[in-house]
Amino acid sequence: MQFWEDVEQGLKDIETVYPPSQTQSESQRPNLNSMDRIRTFAQTAQGILPPPLPSAPGHQPSPEHMPGLTAQPFWDITSNAIQFPWASKLEENWHIIRQELDAKLENEARAAALAKQQQQQQTLGGGKNSIFSGDSAWQNNVMGAGWSAFRLQRLGVWNGDNCQQFPQTTELLRSLDIPFAVRGVCFARQQAMSGVQPHSDGRNFILTSHLGLKIPKGCWMKVGEETRGWEEGKLTTLDTSFEHSTGNPSEEDRHVLIIDFWHPELTEVEIKALEFVYDLRNKFESGQVPFRKPRRILEQEKKKKMEQGLGLAGMWNGLFSKK
Repeated sequence: MQFWEDVEQGLKDIETVYPPSQTQSESQRPNLNSMDRIRTFAQTAQGILPPPLPSAPGHQPSPEHMPGLTAQPFWDITSNAIQFPWASKLEENWHIIRQELDAKLENEARAAALAKQQQQQQTLGGGKNSIFSGDSAWQNNVMGAGWSAFRLQRLGVWNGDNCQQFPQTTELLRSLDIPFAVRGVCFARQQAMSGVQPHSDGRNFILTSHLGLKIPKGCWMKVGEETRGWEEGKLTTLDTSFEHSTGNPSEEDRHVLIIDFWHPELTEVEIKALEFVYDLRNKFESGQVPFRKPRRILEQEKKKKMEQGLGLAGMWNGLFSKK
């Protein structure tokens, strides 16, 4: 398959930048530049290796799986300043994000009221004046009609137009050196009296933090077999490779800021490799990579032509060779 051939070539290129370190004892000191887990990930994703097994109740890892990572439904990241130095700083400055969100929602409410007066079918929940919309058709199917998002960053790329609407939030996030993962950053709204059905995102190498912004009473999130709520100004962090669901039984919308970041047990070279794989996948899916025959087939065709050429040459030599 062309995609996985290109992945393998990219991994080889990464290895030239991160050559395997010379260790006196591999059993005593792990090789931080090893690509072994990445290649296991690639083989599992292709179906060459069997799919991963759950490591705990409610765990539903997908074939896109990195072996050897800690798996638990919830993570308390603010108490671990060594692995997550950005978490407490984000909580300390959460009011900046809340103020910008409040201002945006108030502007939308005024626009929606004006639209209603003009008898147009626009509402704060999903009209043309709302910043929130379904993030994708897949997410609408999985997340339900009550969930919607406003994305600031994805695949390492900041959405300039969207970030201009939240300049202080964007500046804060970019200043914290958060190891953003492929799904990036978005505001997420859960409409009143709605919820997200149980599902798993599958990928165990990404953790997800929800920063509570506007949390009505009674909102909940279940991950694995554990249920928690959100707190305004606090981070709730989960591993979305566990089955998870949410509910908002109140009469108000719930708003959080969602941040996806790399699992702390990944090495630098593994992160670079995963970034490459998913950036390449995005290019394939968006048609940015031209189609070509897989190298394996090209090599087979080349070999066949060579064999045919040698066969004709042999016949020619046989006809004119001296007896």
